[in-house]
Amino acid sequence: MKYLTEFRDAGAARRLLAEITARATRCWTLMEVCGGQTHTIVRNGLDELLAGSVEMIHGPGCPVCVTPLEQIDKALSIAEREEVIFTSFGDMLRVPGSASDLQQVRARGGDVRVVYSPLDALAIARQNPDHEVVFFAVGFETTAPANAMAVWRARELGIRNFSVLVSHVTVPPALTAILGAPDNRVQGILAAGHVCAVMGWEEYEPIAATHRVPIVVTGFEPVDILQGIALAVAQLERGEHRVENQYARSVRRAGTPMARARVAEVFEVADRAWRGLGELPRSGLRLRDAFAAFDAEQRFGVATLHVSESAACRAGDVLTGRIRPTQCEAFGATCTPERPLGAPMVSAEGACAAYYGLARHRRQEPSGGVP
Repeated sequence: MKYLTEFRDAGAARRLLAEITARATRCWTLMEVCGGQTHTIVRNGLDELLAGSVEMIHGPGCPVCVTPLEQIDKALSIAEREEVIFTSFGDMLRVPGSASDLQQVRARGGDVRVVYSPLDALAIARQNPDHEVVFFAVGFETTAPANAMAVWRARELGIRNFSVLVSHVTVPPALTAILGAPDNRVQGILAAGHVCAVMGWEEYEPIAATHRVPIVVTGFEPVDILQGIALAVAQLERGEHRVENQYARSVRRAGTPMARARVAEVFEVADRAWRGLGELPRSGLRLRDAFAAFDAEQRFGVATLHVSESAACRAGDVLTGRIRPTQCEAFGATCTPERPLGAPMVSAEGACAAYYGLARHRRQEPSGGVP
């Protein structure tokens, strides 16, 4: 299959591994900023194959994982109401709140439904005019266009029983916070290709220049990852720090202008709390005043709900690359996919889930996924 099998080619992967190893004069520290990339790296053992030349640390690239505890509690408060049909992508259902999760709310009789698009939630609202239908709008810039379209369409159709619980965050402010931290070790970044497919990479250029780090927009298959690493290492060895695009088959510098325009029409930039990073200025999205009628926080009176993160879960340290999942005392003991303490253990893109679920695969195949 074009654009897939060639990026899983073992021969190409071996050549890139040899190129990176030969070029690196020291061990460089790179951060991938996408949970999908993390799973590819761990599943194929790329971090082990690159040991001594590149150290990969995992960033806050899982949208479920960076959603703070208080947003989960807001979702639970809304979902427990009798008049509400609460809709969400499936990976949010088992993310623990302070005392429960959405799956448990459903088990207790709450009408919690998994949907595959916010437009599915809008269709449910049209079919159930006597219920309030809420969609949990979580994600980076990747999911923002579809969520913006759902709200825009609800206003156009005059659907008044639909609202969204917004928990959108944007990548550049998080990178700025990580790179500007006193204990930062990141020397280069692999940027998430799907985010850049929407937003482009113009926002990354001042970050690369200010912090003097190469940023490579990268895809998600093993050869994508290795090409991105090779480009970053080449820049580091030459003393360069600019944005490059490995994912040219999907990403342009300006991104997707129509999608960006719809997001800008419906949402505006706002301060936003992140799990592990705290509140970052201008790091999220909220509904503009023209669409405020669709804001579930205001509609259900949960905007002022605030809770503290669990001290037992070190998700914040994992999400900022300070520790690996296996360095958390709770990992695999008091925190498992069946009984998670935090979102990174249950999300499909979570680093803890990757280490827990794929470690068995890597023990069986010590050389990783590249023959």
